[in-house]
Amino acid sequence: MNIVDTQEMYQHLRSKLEHVVPDFELKLKAEIAAEINQLKLEHNAIILGHNYMEPALFYSVPDFTGDSLELSRKAASTDKDVIVFCGVRFMAETAKILSPDKTILLPAKKAGCSLAESITAEDVRKLKVRFPDVPVITYVNTYADVKAESDICCTSGNAKAVVESFGTDTVIFLPDQYLARNVARETGKHIIFPSKLPKLDPDLDVQMIGWEGACEVHEQFTVDDIENARKQFAGIFVLAHPECPPEVCEAADFSGSTSAMVTAAHESGATRLLILTECAMGDNIAAQNPDKEIVRMCSIRCPHMNEITLEDTRESLKQARYVIDVPEDIRTRALAAVERMLAIGPSGEFKR
Repeated sequence: MNIVDTQEMYQHLRSKLEHVVPDFELKLKAEIAAEINQLKLEHNAIILGHNYMEPALFYSVPDFTGDSLELSRKAASTDKDVIVFCGVRFMAETAKILSPDKTILLPAKKAGCSLAESITAEDVRKLKVRFPDVPVITYVNTYADVKAESDICCTSGNAKAVVESFGTDTVIFLPDQYLARNVARETGKHIIFPSKLPKLDPDLDVQMIGWEGACEVHEQFTVDDIENARKQFAGIFVLAHPECPPEVCEAADFSGSTSAMVTAAHESGATRLLILTECAMGDNIAAQNPDKEIVRMCSIRCPHMNEITLEDTRESLKQARYVIDVPEDIRTRALAAVERMLAIGPSGEFKR
């Protein structure tokens, strides 16, 4: 997206978002977005926009939109010098892992993640000592030093395929407890959590070793949310991210990665949708599907994604802030884990 004229940008945003964002806000955002697009040209930059970005940003300045790994792969293939990642820090780190020679900018100083911050590299090392020779699978929603301690990474979409690729009786799956439980259900594995086992019983059938991390957004959704929606709206189609608790994913009509949810929402014949993930994505889906109603029963905004604004994206380009670096020894080990995942390829999403 490279519209640099303010009026043209306003008309573009209005065509996409007039039923989602107030008009006065669109006029303000259009001016900033047009300036950002001009800065992109001047700095030989591209902008990546995660599915969780607020609509005025999502539909104005990104050259590519999608989920975190999809965007990092786009970044790796670009010939631009600068990549601005409108997402959270672990996503920008993954872009740097795949594109070491490019300047990666994050528009917010921190833009953390409750899930990524639930585990450290030292935690992984301790697990490897406790469970020697057990493959370590790490969700891409982690920081680079955690990826570096892993055998392979996975996404929410290919987690089942990655687990099954090892052909082993036991795997370590980190750090999202709900994604792990969903994958355990899909693969028929029994899961344990080391914090609940001060001393490992040698007779225990250990098939999947999890970690008690969670996304502070997805863990809030409940089966009651789904049941209440079904009572009030006949024929509603419910989509849940697999970072939600397993009982929520089982009660939903579809569960998959953010990109898979976007596709499923579009392809569904239902006119009413309940989107159980970060609420900005519901706005973005609503803009893409004006014939569908997004039911607002469980809209929860991620405070970390919310740190990324158009204003800060503009300043990031103007001042070349905040630069994301990953130490080379960590980057190369993390890259090996990511590349092993990419070699497996995508897999089907969890379906009811």
